[in-house]
Amino acid sequence: MNNEGLPPATAPHPLASEFLTSADRLEACPRDDVPEVAFAGRSNAGKSSTLNRLTGRRQLARVSKTPGRTQLINFFAVNAGGRLVDLPGYGYARAAKSSREAWGQAVDQYLNRRTNLVCIVLVMDARHPLKPFDRDMIDWCAGRSMPLLALLNKADKLGRGERARVLRSVEAEVPPDTLTLLFSAATGLGADEAIVAVREQLNRG
Repeated sequence: MNNEGLPPATAPHPLASEFLTSADRLEACPRDDVPEVAFAGRSNAGKSSTLNRLTGRRQLARVSKTPGRTQLINFFAVNAGGRLVDLPGYGYARAAKSSREAWGQAVDQYLNRRTNLVCIVLVMDARHPLKPFDRDMIDWCAGRSMPLLALLNKADKLGRGERARVLRSVEAEVPPDTLTLLFSAATGLGADEAIVAVREQLNRG
């Protein structure tokens, strides 16, 4: 309690966010210079759950039992400044081929032409990391000197020894300045460190 007998004020969540808009192509993205951190990952890696954990909002990004439901580029305005961007999940085979091609084109345009982008958060399933898509994103970031945060989600499903082995194997494959974290959207493992890292990138932008 403080001197006035009131409970201490709760600090605002550093990544508290609100949905802003969705886009199906680069031209439909917000037109400004607000820095953006984009979340990428295979459609079964738990990207939406990761966003919800990091923003402290259970339903900010829609979580579905059917992977691959994120079909648009979704933008979330962070109250403290900056934006988080949820890129369409990659690799869901049941989506129509035409839809997959459209998603891929939109993501390619965003990654290669969006000047607001300051960092990529790559969400991988810790049990099955470094799939071809993951390696492609790592190589893309390395080739453009794009800051990368690698989150090994679902690490709570691994034993301690396996966690350490997976962490070492991924760290050996990413650029040397990449922050790689064991993470769990379900339990919050690694969430505090990830929040700090994302906030730092938005502040730099």
